[in-house]
Amino acid sequence: MGQAVHANDTEQTFPKPFAVLDSIGMSESLKSTPNTDRRKFLKSASIAGGILASGLPKVHAASSEVIRVGLIGCGGRGTGAAVNAMEADPAVRIVALADLFGASMQSCRSSLSKRNPDQFVVTDETCFEGFDGYKKLLDSGVDVVLLASPPHYRPDHIEASVDAGKQIFCEKPVATDAVGVRRVEAACKKADEKGLNVVSGLCWRYAQGMKETIAQIHDGRLGTIVSTQTNYLTSPLWIRPRKPDESEMEYQCRNWYYFNWLSGDHIVEQHIHSLDKMLWLHHDVPPVKAYGLGGRQLRNDVTQGDIYDHFSVVFEWADGTRTFAYTRQMAGCFNQTEDFVYGTEGVARLVKHQIEGGKAWKFRGKEVQMHQAEQNEFFKAIRGERERINNGDYMCRSTLMAILGREVCYSGQELAYEQVATSNQDLSPKQYAWGDAPPVDVPQPGSYRFPG
Repeated sequence: MGQAVHANDTEQTFPKPFAVLDSIGMSESLKSTPNTDRRKFLKSASIAGGILASGLPKVHAASSEVIRVGLIGCGGRGTGAAVNAMEADPAVRIVALADLFGASMQSCRSSLSKRNPDQFVVTDETCFEGFDGYKKLLDSGVDVVLLASPPHYRPDHIEASVDAGKQIFCEKPVATDAVGVRRVEAACKKADEKGLNVVSGLCWRYAQGMKETIAQIHDGRLGTIVSTQTNYLTSPLWIRPRKPDESEMEYQCRNWYYFNWLSGDHIVEQHIHSLDKMLWLHHDVPPVKAYGLGGRQLRNDVTQGDIYDHFSVVFEWADGTRTFAYTRQMAGCFNQTEDFVYGTEGVARLVKHQIEGGKAWKFRGKEVQMHQAEQNEFFKAIRGERERINNGDYMCRSTLMAILGREVCYSGQELAYEQVATSNQDLSPKQYAWGDAPPVDVPQPGSYRFPG
């Protein structure tokens, strides 16, 4: 738990622009579930599976009843998610914090107490530090958890949160390896059985302009899709200098972004937003295979860990369409975050929410900031004011797609999505303790082998 950087499909219908794999169906991402009162629904969610099976009608939780929220991972994104949660529902109370590092918690605590003093009621007794801090937070009486630790810890945190019957918001990605993704998939199925909400931090899915733009494409405004391209070209991020006498594990956890086992590399941690939109365009059917290239042109010393600074990946779908995906973190270069969809009747620019060509269109509606929008929908679902949400399917598939992109570049080989999804790759360290950490070994294409 170190610092974090920062549609309602109920039928298997696939509009015409893309062909799809018949063997891979779309699971429901939003399902209806009944609610009992807060004490039963929020504290005894383990019986919800039985309630669902019985077909009893909904009983909405009172809109004025307090919802107790715990934040796991107190970095920038976690702090932001807590602010969004408080803005989403005036009865939200942030009551507990957990993080690997006490300094991160204190910084978060100071910021949130000033921002929303009436809704932030954390005490010294409800701040939990260390590798097992999340367990103590889950036992502290919270109803909801916001999971914003580095991606490596997400499987542990999601599994434990589901087992404890908590409503879950989890940041992206959901893991850094295929073994972790499968653990999350299983936990999300269990969340369905318990009637729990699982909302993903893949926030473009909650942006109104993006939703309407992709709906236009799915309705055929571009004609037949020829190809897609996504660019996430940015500058480098933060680095935290090594402290005297700190262990290698502590150093890596404080600088988690630069270590593959913790972040998954920036194609997984950051570029997943872009890749998720490509998956969305394909009705959440993943690509069949990919190949690509990447490396470290500027990250050339130990402070840059073992991740790359650029990736270029070609993803191929069963219908023959391709996505050309580019991401780079370098200073002094051309930057762009945009997605292009090329069709027989025009071109769409997703981030600009516009379509150019014979059937030109542009979104001109009102937009709620997407991090806020996802929390708004999350707490509406908890209140029973909308259908229950479980984003488990697409957040797992997008994570696997990003891992596929990383591994084809690391290895220099063409790999199948299914090959990666079913692999035994597990990047977990031997133990979670302040001491030794996984070795820093930059993958070399041609000699690195994907551990399938």
